[in-house]
Amino acid sequence: MPHVDIPVGAHYGWRDWLVQRITALVMAGYSALLVGLALWNGGFGYATWKSIFAGNAFRVATFLFMASLLWHAWVGVRNILMDYVKPAGVRLTFECLAVAMLIGYLGWTIAVLWGGA
Repeated sequence: MPHVDIPVGAHYGWRDWLVQRITALVMAGYSALLVGLALWNGGFGYATWKSIFAGNAFRVATFLFMASLLWHAWVGVRNILMDYVKPAGVRLTFECLAVAMLIGYLGWTIAVLWGGA
């Protein structure tokens, strides 16, 4: 019977590398946008923040930033857990907790951006 290698463990290398770079670019672009807006407006006060978030374009940009941040965090946390937490049950528990927290943060982001408060 021929030997077949079955990939196990951290076999997400290329995809993880690409996700980390793309999400980092999204976050860097959003950060540059904030710096540009701060320079254009002479800083940020309550009135400036209110006017910036009045339209949906900046809310969508902020949502994309947060989604990128959370995906970036997930890749990093998952890789750390795969590298350092060897018992599968313990690792799965931590991964489930991390996913639940990240989904909660995404829900919180949606509530803040479009909650109407």
